[in-house]
This record gives sequence, C-alpha cells and structure tokens, in this order.
Amino acid sequence: MHEQTDTSSSQPSHDGHANVLAVRDRRTGETHDLPIAEGAIRALDLRAFKTDPDDFGLMAFDPGFTNTAACHSAITYIDGERGILEYRGYPIQQLAQQSTFEETAYLLINGELPSSGELREWNEDLRGRMDVPDSFEDFFRTFPPEAHPMTMLQAAVGALGPHYPDAANVTDEAVRREHCLNLVAKTPTLAAMAYRRKIGADPVRPDRHLGFAANVLRMMFQGQNRNCEHPVLVRALDILFILHADHEQNCSTNAVRGVASAQADPYASMSAGVAALSGPLHGGANEAVLRMLREIGSQQRIPAFVDEVKAGHGRLMGFGHRVYKTYDPRAEIIKETADRVFAVTGTNPLLDMAIELEQIALGDQYFVKRRLYPNVDFYSGLIYESLGLPVGMFPVMFAVARTSGWVAHFLEQAVDPERKIARPLQIYVGERDRSLDPSHQAAQLEGAPLG
Repeated sequence: MHEQTDTSSSQPSHDGHANVLAVRDRRTGETHDLPIAEGAIRALDLRAFKTDPDDFGLMAFDPGFTNTAACHSAITYIDGERGILEYRGYPIQQLAQQSTFEETAYLLINGELPSSGELREWNEDLRGRMDVPDSFEDFFRTFPPEAHPMTMLQAAVGALGPHYPDAANVTDEAVRREHCLNLVAKTPTLAAMAYRRKIGADPVRPDRHLGFAANVLRMMFQGQNRNCEHPVLVRALDILFILHADHEQNCSTNAVRGVASAQADPYASMSAGVAALSGPLHGGANEAVLRMLREIGSQQRIPAFVDEVKAGHGRLMGFGHRVYKTYDPRAEIIKETADRVFAVTGTNPLLDMAIELEQIALGDQYFVKRRLYPNVDFYSGLIYESLGLPVGMFPVMFAVARTSGWVAHFLEQAVDPERKIARPLQIYVGERDRSLDPSHQAAQLEGAPLG
C-alpha cells in the first residue's frame, strides 16, 4: 500500500499546539507533530518517521523543486494566483513606469531605493566599471563567428575571474560587493562584444556619458545605420531590463545560488547562471514564440493553428508559466511597450498576429480552464527583433538584465545564517549488492605488471 500516512491541516494537535501538522504513520501507528512556520514544514522533520532506530526516515521527493523552498529571500515577491510581482515590495508596474534599470538594480542589490545623490553616484560608478580588459578583444576572436552568443557570454563572464584574483575571497563583504558590481557593469559590454563578433565587426567601447540601455544599443549597433539613439527605443530596452532583472528562485538563479553555496567566486557563479539561461526552456522561450508565429504564417491561419494545439498537434508558445496562473504582469507592460516601439520602427506583421492569437486564446475555454495566459516571452521577442537583434541575442539581453538579480541573490545568500552547500538527496533506483566474479579481469589490465 503506497499511502502510509494520514495528514491533518494546521489545526491544534493532540497536545494542544496550533500551527502544527499532525501526521499519523500507518506503518508504526505513531503520530508526529510537524511545526508549520511561514507556510512550510522543515524537510528534515520528516526524518522523524522511522520504522526502527537505524532507519533513515522519510525525505521529500520533488523533481524540479515544484514545491520546495530552499532559502529565505527578501528580494522578489511573486503571487502567481493573483499576478503580482514585486521587487523589494515595489510593484513591477510602478518600477517599469517610473524607474530606470540602474535604479532598479540598486534597489535589488541594496534593498532600498536610492536618494537622488546616491543614484547619481551609483550611475557614475557603474559607468566607470563598464570597460573590460583589453585582452577580451583577442578573447572573442578565438570564437568562430557561428558560435552562439550565449556560449561566448558564458565563457567571457567566467574568464573575467582570473583578472580579479581577490574575488576568490568571498567571505569578505567588501570584496563580494566590489566584484558583484563589476559583473552588473561589465556584462553588457561582454554581451555587445559577443554580438559584434557574430557580425564580424570590431568591438565598441562603452561611453561613460550614456545610461545603461543607451550604452548597450550603442555598443552593439554603432556604424550600422540603426536608429539606436531614439529615446523610445532606449526606454523600451530599459523597461525590458527592469522586467527581466529578477524573478526569485528560477532555474538560473537557483544555479547561481547552487554554485555560490560552494563559496565559488561571483564570476564562476554568474557564469553558471548564464549557462542555465541559455537553455530553450528558460532564456530561449521568446525565440520559440517568433518561430511559432512565422510557422502560422498569417492571421487567417490562426484559428486552424489553435484547433491543432487543442487536438494535441502543437504547442502554444508564450502562454502559461510555472508560477503565474493568470496574466503575467510583465506581459501586459511589454505589450504596451511594443506599441510604442513599432510606432518608431514600423509595424511588424507578427505583432498583429500575436494580438489576434492572444484574443482568440483568451476567449477559448480550452485555454482559460488550463489557466494559460500570455507570459513575458510572448511579446518580448517582438521588441528585440524590432531593435534589430538576431534571435540568438535574445537570451543575451535577458542575461544582461538578470545579472543584477543574480548578484543580489549571491550577496543575500552570503550572509544567510542558514546557508548550506547545495546538496540534494536522491532516491536510488539502480542495482545493489553486485560483485565481480573472481575470474573477472579488465581487458586493459591484461599483461600489465602488478603493483
């Protein structure tokens, strides 16, 4: 029989204590009280469920960490049921409308919004850090032009570490902060260098007089006759950076925290974040939306495509989210931003298709019952494409923004009194108690001298 425990709700237990989950183990007949705090029970409390004193006890099995809290964090709050996203308590809608990426990065890393003087010093500090060592021009030339820009970025972020050997002293608060700020400032420069390598152009150095988003556009597109200085386009990229800056314990942030838990330096830890973000299920999802729209081909084909999806013969990309069970609040902001961008760059027929597809899907009970609503990827790729970026650069832009969140988590974890090296358990399903036959001899050892 698989079911071996009975669980109660957080009602008073048999000894009168509230906020306790009383669980009866049918194997032993014993009842165990599991304290409930902050909406969770401690996984280690499951070790109390033993059939004999030498038994390991129970553990939680949670592939993909779908219902496991691995840390306390004060950085980002998400309520997926109600479509709420807050950075340090501030709604994402307000930050996207009234803040800048630099100010948002300050908020994530420092916990509070800066004063006007603090923001001015912060901006000057970041701009002064944006340049990278001269050797990185040669470094990027070692990549073949067909290399994916995320591969180049991942290698480049990790390669920054040897230039700053003191970064290994991660127990020093000042050192940690110094190199985390380096990463926030230098990652966009490395991203632009990856793009310039892809198009066979020389890198462009950052301009200390320009803001973050304006610098990124300039470093990528200078000399290409692009309207990259238009304030609407600069602001659109700034908003995208704000929206992508953090999203609590997602795959890439979990990778950063996991590597950092071994006291790896910030450069190695952020490189792991870039690696995770390079996966098509994480940072590459907006590329899949564009591919889907192009495969549909026209607005007239949308109803037939929707029917194919409902019949199980396709996927509606850009809809649904692991956390959000309603409209992703970031998607609403990006949709409004897309309208302003296309007023400058010209209408993209894919936008009209996307809007039509959204309207049909949101009016169809098949998708409504499954709580499939547009997510951040549904419109963001359209904006990146309108800026002139190839699809391979979409996750790179994501990484530029998300670095601010990654370093915020790196710094937070470093001072967490409950921090431990990441080391999940497993349920072993392989063979046991096997033995080599006494006559067995590995082929490569035949004729080898003993000793």
